[in-house]
Amino acid sequence: MKRYLVGGAVRDRLLGIPPRERDWLVTGADAGTLCARGYRRVGRDFPVFLHPQSGEEHALPRGGSEHTGARERIEADLRLRDLTINAIAEGEDGALIDPLGGHRDLEQRILRHAPGFPDDPVRVLRLARFAARYEHLGFRVAEETRALIRRMAGDGALQDLVPERVWSEIERALGGPRPRVFFDTLRTCGALRPLLPELDRLYGVAQPPQHHPEIDCGEHTMLVLEQACRLDESRQMRFAALVHDLGKADTPREILPRHIGHEQRGVWRVTELCARLRIPNDYRDLAVAVARFHGQAHKALELRPATLLRLILGLDGLRNPTRFEWFVLACEADSRGRKGFGQRPYPQAGFLRRMRAAAVAVDAGALAAARPDDLPGAIKRARVEAIRRARQAWSAP
Repeated sequence: MKRYLVGGAVRDRLLGIPPRERDWLVTGADAGTLCARGYRRVGRDFPVFLHPQSGEEHALPRGGSEHTGARERIEADLRLRDLTINAIAEGEDGALIDPLGGHRDLEQRILRHAPGFPDDPVRVLRLARFAARYEHLGFRVAEETRALIRRMAGDGALQDLVPERVWSEIERALGGPRPRVFFDTLRTCGALRPLLPELDRLYGVAQPPQHHPEIDCGEHTMLVLEQACRLDESRQMRFAALVHDLGKADTPREILPRHIGHEQRGVWRVTELCARLRIPNDYRDLAVAVARFHGQAHKALELRPATLLRLILGLDGLRNPTRFEWFVLACEADSRGRKGFGQRPYPQAGFLRRMRAAAVAVDAGALAAARPDDLPGAIKRARVEAIRRARQAWSAP
C-alpha cells in the first residue's frame, strides 16, 4: 500500500502556507484492506476512509483501472478535480505527480480549470472563493476558464444547483478576508446573474450623486461589503450588509435616481433570496432587519424617544444584544460604503448603543412590584423616559 498527499495540503505547501489538513490517495489496497487495518469508512457516493489514529481522510483513486499502474490511477483521479493547482499529488518520497501543470500555474499565480471542472457546476463558486482567498498573492483566473464559465452559464448549467451547496460556498466566502473578490469574480465570469440574480440586478441602477458619488447601486453594495469586513468578522453581519439594498433594483424608473420605499421592497427580496437558497434563519432575520430599518438608523439622531424605542423593539434589541450590535455595524458599513466616505464618522452607532443601554437599564421588576394598573404601558413609558434623558445627555455640550 502506498499513500499520496493530494489537494490543498500539496498546494499550500508549495505556496509556503502551513496546510490546514491533509488528504491522501491510496494505491495497492482496496476498501476491505483499509477497513481491516482499522480505517473507518464514511460516505456513500464517494467513500472516504478515516485513519484510525490521525483521523485524516484517505480515499481510493477515482477513474483508471485496477489493472493500471499506481501512477496512472493517481493521474486519472487528479484529472477529475476542479483546478490544476488542486490536481497535484506528492508521494511519500516527496516526488510530485502533476499531469496538468498545476505547479507551473502556482508559480505563475493562475487559477485554471482541470478537465473535470464542468462535472460539478458548484465548482464555479469554489473557483471564485479561491480567487478571493489568494487575491493577495496575485492570483488571477485564466481567460480560458472565464470563457468556460460563461459557456456553462449560457447553457443553463448554473440554474438548478442544490441550494445548500450554493449557500455553503457563499457563507465560506463571507468568512474570508476579501468577500468582494468572490462576488466580483462571479460577475466578471458571467455567473453572478444565474446564481444571485437579486444582486446582479443592482448593477447599472443609478443613485443620487450628491449622496452616492459612486452612483451605481452594485458598486455601492461592494463598497458596503468592504466596510463590513473592516468592522467585524461576523458572516451574518456581512451578509446583511451585502443584501441591504436589494429593493433598489425594483425602484420604478420614473422616480430614479431616488429610491423611495426601497426598504420594504428590499425586505421582500431578502426574504425570497433566503427561501430560495435555504439560508439559516439567523442570517435571514438580521438581513431583513437591516433592509427594513437601515434608513431609520441613519436618521437616529433626529428620531423622537418613542420612535427610537420602537426601532429598538423592532430589532428585538432588548433581548438580542448581539443582533442589535450587528445591525448597528451593518448600518455603519452602509454609511461608509460610498466613494470618498470610507473614513467619515458615524455617530449614529454610538448613539443607538447608548439609547439601547438606557432602555435596558429600566428595572421592569421594580415596576411590577409597584403593581401598576397597566404594567406593559408603565414599562414602555419608563423606557421612553429613559431614552429621553439619555438623548438629552448625548446632546448636552
